[in-house]
Amino acid sequence: MTLLRRWVALFLVLGMAGMLAGCGGFKPGNARAQAPLKEATVAQLKAMGSSPAEGTLIRIFKESSELEVWKRTAGGTYKHFRTYEICAWSGELGPKIREGDRQSPEGFYTITPGLLNPNSNYYLAFNTGFPNKFDRAHGRTGSNLMVHGDCSSSGCYSMTDDSIAEIYALVRDSFAGGNDSVQLQIFPFRMTPQNLARHASSPHLAFWKDIKEGYDRFELTRTPPRWDVCNREYVFDVPRDAATVLDAAAACPPGLDRSTMTAALQTKQAADDAAMATEVAALAARQAKAAAEAEKAAAELAAAKARGEAIGSFVSGLFGGKDAGAEKVIDPSLKAPVPAPRIQRV
Repeated sequence: MTLLRRWVALFLVLGMAGMLAGCGGFKPGNARAQAPLKEATVAQLKAMGSSPAEGTLIRIFKESSELEVWKRTAGGTYKHFRTYEICAWSGELGPKIREGDRQSPEGFYTITPGLLNPNSNYYLAFNTGFPNKFDRAHGRTGSNLMVHGDCSSSGCYSMTDDSIAEIYALVRDSFAGGNDSVQLQIFPFRMTPQNLARHASSPHLAFWKDIKEGYDRFELTRTPPRWDVCNREYVFDVPRDAATVLDAAAACPPGLDRSTMTAALQTKQAADDAAMATEVAALAARQAKAAAEAEKAAAELAAAKARGEAIGSFVSGLFGGKDAGAEKVIDPSLKAPVPAPRIQRV
């Protein structure tokens, strides 16, 4: 009987662990993870010069609720394969800070085969890899931050079941083709000067400008940038010996900022900075104009109201004297006249 109680207790503990695991619960015996890609999908990959076995990159944009899948082609660069609508994500624009804040993460992440969850309670899932090296350097906490199905989110990125089935299979087949990882890039929005200008007052602006460099590198080269962390900042395509490991909290090596940036990237960033400054100024001008127009309209309304009250007083004076409209007070000493007796008629 004692042994039976132990097994029951273990079962309850495991059950509770599954319920408390955020987006990462388990459902044993799920065969969906092995479902092959549809023939039409394989044909589309072939038509763009790729295949299921080629490298895969995923980009997520919160504001527009989009998940993009990119595939490596025979030429070595990546092409956009498909965009999927994100059914639900949690929180607001900005990175995840701590466990339980119900905030979906942002940044650069590395998906490895061990992060696939074929037995998820949420149809299928893979872990984003949060917290990564950058997140840990900032003391950020959280667990089981997934991309999964079932169209519900508690800090995860939720897809429809049909979408996650295809995305999961694309990632799985990429691993089967010999690729050891899939890069996941998560942004608040497309990192354009106009979008950054709209959010120029955000406390996350410095962080967004940091990850924008990785966004720009991919836009220019169509190859996933190698990312790392030093000085508690993302750095990209750092030339170093494979055995060298950057300390996430320590200062970056001297000259790192410019030594890894191509002329094209420096030109793009300078142009984007100028465009953002112009857009910020234009937004400020539009806001100032709107505020001035609102103030003018309020003043005109107040003036019209004042004129209306003045006209009303004038009219009342014409028909009721200057005290017209004032409350009439009856002198209590006055008495109403007594009517004369009614005349008797014959």
